[in-house]
Amino acid sequence: MVEYLGGLPTVLALFLGLVFVFLVKFLFFRGHHKNLPYGNMGWPLLGETLAYLKPHKSDSMGVFLQEHCSRYGKVFKSHLFGHKTVVSCDHELNMYILQNEEKLFQSSYPQALHGILGRLSLILVTGDVHKKLRSLALGVIGGTKSTVNFLPSIEGLSIAMMESWKGCTEVVFCKEAKRFTFNLMMKHILSIGPDEAVTAEILGDFHTFMKGFVSLPIHIPGTPYFKAVKARERITSTIKGVIVARRKEKRLQNGDFLDVILARENLSDEERVSLLMDLLLGGYETTATLLALLIYFLADSPQALQQLREEHLAIRKNKKDGELLSWQDYKQMNFTLNVIYEGLRCGNVVKFVHRKSLEDIKFKGYLIPAGWKVLPIFTAAHHDPSLHENPWDFNPWRWDDQSTNKKVSFFGGGLRLCPGGDLAKLETAFFLHHLVLNYRWKIKGDNFPLAYPYVEFKKVLAIEIEPIYTTREQKC
Repeated sequence: MVEYLGGLPTVLALFLGLVFVFLVKFLFFRGHHKNLPYGNMGWPLLGETLAYLKPHKSDSMGVFLQEHCSRYGKVFKSHLFGHKTVVSCDHELNMYILQNEEKLFQSSYPQALHGILGRLSLILVTGDVHKKLRSLALGVIGGTKSTVNFLPSIEGLSIAMMESWKGCTEVVFCKEAKRFTFNLMMKHILSIGPDEAVTAEILGDFHTFMKGFVSLPIHIPGTPYFKAVKARERITSTIKGVIVARRKEKRLQNGDFLDVILARENLSDEERVSLLMDLLLGGYETTATLLALLIYFLADSPQALQQLREEHLAIRKNKKDGELLSWQDYKQMNFTLNVIYEGLRCGNVVKFVHRKSLEDIKFKGYLIPAGWKVLPIFTAAHHDPSLHENPWDFNPWRWDDQSTNKKVSFFGGGLRLCPGGDLAKLETAFFLHHLVLNYRWKIKGDNFPLAYPYVEFKKVLAIEIEPIYTTREQKC
């Protein structure tokens, strides 16, 4: 009996070993397909997710993608986010995926995002629901841009930020950029000013929301994910309160996004709130990140900064003192748009998107099996030397060649082309106009953008500023 019991560890080890082998085969070799891309499925259950998500400079592909592309080619298989996945660093395949949305591919984000973004988020919904909400988003943005106060509101907040820096020698730019874009979106969406109490309330909840947005999806009190879910509930409740108050006014004369949305009778209040949340999130976080990237790249590109300043000096020279910018002025900001595009290409605000294949798909001899997840990596195409000469250089002049537009996908593409892309460019251009005419700056310390995969600066991008016209100085 003692001898028998003494052999239990060996028998148990053998049994567990067989179970392990069975699980590996079940998870990774089940349903063998011919002509799959080469690749590595990594560890059981985890796959290669941790290595894939390891932070790296956002103006690079990162070690994981560099090594895998070198070893397996631009298209490879892996096991990411709990699923068998085909990863595409091939621009042609990326565009094929984007252009065949709802035909061959479909948006498919990790379930954890559904809990934090809400089931009707524009990024998550598919089919007719997505078509309906995206069409509305385009109509909301397009309709609001035509209102009389649209451009003055953007410029007014830009000027106010420049004024708030007077006397400062140093600012934390990431914080300032987020304050600017958040105030701007609150004005566009809900006609709520930066000094109103509800603005500070929602901004605080948004900070909590963003921290949990990229955290481990552990729904336990005290975790960042749990706090983010609760923060979204509070933001939703606040927006519902604004909707109730607007309805009591029985008039829609604010000229904001909410007016347009309330005028649409084919929407439920849940859809209205979700869409307003999407617009607020997109306009707040991504535009602030773009502004920070441009400040970072321009600080190390004196020639580009000088040409940018000259373009805006020429525009200002033809205007009276205090005269606001117009749509005609914006159309003259050609080099400014080159700078914005190059910042998007180099900095990669969006690294990749989540898709899944709806059927077996053959592309360039590879098979993408039905049901597999597919990750088009925009960063890889943006830094591909076969598409861009010296791709790691910040070079706004490359955009003088119109063909460059066909070699990037920073606003996505197809049915999911970002509805707020033009708005982000406009807001950024107006902000840059006043920044380059009022201040010089340099980056403080060892600072650079990291991809987590969302972009965040290593040291929140503290910058030393010097006004074009010297004033009393202090830190801000």
